[in-house]
Amino acid sequence: MHDAPAWRKSTHSTEQEFGTCVEVAELGDRLGVRDSKDPGGPHLSFSREAWAAFMSSIRSRAI
Repeated sequence: MHDAPAWRKSTHSTEQEFGTCVEVAELGDRLGVRDSKDPGGPHLSFSREAWAAFMSSIRSRAI
């Protein structure tokens, strides 16, 4: 039996902007991302390499 993922609110989420909150969890060798308003709903799963590339791309476009 696997332990349930420990979902936590992303430090980059803000409830002040349209109530948008993203939660993240470590899923073994992958990272999970889900909408905090729908914790029982689907989540996305990324390899650590894909997540790092995604975050790098976002940071390079930050104003």
